[in-house]
Amino acid sequence: MLYDWLSKALRPGFYLHGFVCSFATWLKIGNQVCLCTASTQQAVSKTITKKKKCKKDMYSVYVYKALKQVHPDTGISSKAMGIMNSFINDIFECIAGEASRLAHYNKRLTITSREIQTTVCLLPPEELAKHAVSEGSKAVTKYTSSK
Repeated sequence: MLYDWLSKALRPGFYLHGFVCSFATWLKIGNQVCLCTASTQQAVSKTITKKKKCKKDMYSVYVYKALKQVHPDTGISSKAMGIMNSFINDIFECIAGEASRLAHYNKRLTITSREIQTTVCLLPPEELAKHAVSEGSKAVTKYTSSK
């Protein structure tokens, strides 16, 4: 993290190992990095803030399980898995956005299974929508019965 920040701060060609470059010295004190220049003898400090890792929704486990149910002897490459993950995220965003608009049109504050079902009827082609609605209804029934 510190090396990444310093490599962005310094121009290419400077010596970075040990935080020493040709004109300045970098010092790390706690969570602060200080730049002490030789010419002005001034110290400029910046606080290092750790980047929070953005939690990405990864559907690779579920895609792999579904693939093994359909074709047990077939594998999938990491690039193909990345494409499938992007596809699922895009579809999720489309469904969520349209369901949000439906709830807003009907002056409701909550997106229920009814809005999701209506959205799934609207977005995909007709035959795919029928299968998606039946699978979704089955999943909601299973969830409510287990509660």
